Amino acid sequence: MTASSSVNADPAELAKFSELAHRWWDTESEFAPLHRINPLRLGWIESQVPLAGKRALDVGCGGGILADSMARQGAKVLGIDLSTKALRVAQLHALEAGTPNVEYREVSVEGLAMEQAGAFDVVTCMEMLEHVPDPGSVVRSCAELVKPGGWVFFSTLNRNAKAFLYAIVGAEYVLNLLPRGTHEYLKFIRPSELAGFCRSAGLDWVETKGLEYNPLLRRYRLSRDASVNYLVATRRR
Repeated sequence: MTASSSVNADPAELAKFSELAHRWWDTESEFAPLHRINPLRLGWIESQVPLAGKRALDVGCGGGILADSMARQGAKVLGIDLSTKALRVAQLHALEAGTPNVEYREVSVEGLAMEQAGAFDVVTCMEMLEHVPDPGSVVRSCAELVKPGGWVFFSTLNRNAKAFLYAIVGAEYVLNLLPRGTHEYLKFIRPSELAGFCRSAGLDWVETKGLEYNPLLRRYRLSRDASVNYLVATRRR
């Protein structure tokens, strides 16, 4: 499936991440922050729902960092994305690493929801909502894809002055943690807005965690401070 005007994707965003696709599994590359936060978000997901034996979907999987780790925890995982290059990298890594029970497909979340409604125990959509034109559509489709009582996890960026200073000025221009232009401030999503999308989609908000970065120690940690990066656990009614 290719990006078009009927697909909930920004061609410029797809091009941006496609250009960097070959660096997804370089732990010192532009994707280093994702490698560093992945154990935190994986552990948090497992604290809500043990993944062994579950059928899991990773929406906007990119090069497969989270999808691969969920499969290694015993889940049967499908990773989807609209970046052909990123998916090829994910598939190659799974082959080289011998990761069991992980597959990748180039399909939109809306398209997959039409095929496999209620098919998954766990759905994750991390660091993606702030990159699409219609995040509410993504939330609705994630809710359609999970079984009743199943879990849907999101992570994104809050929209306020602190988030602008930390996530754009600090991360992209001062500390060079991310390439400049990675994020657009106006696409950041307040928790109240995400909560509205979840309510409309039939998802109950269970828990929120903040993600903080200490530039002196170069370490990330989960906290109660959701003013910049935050993660949300929800369940389908």
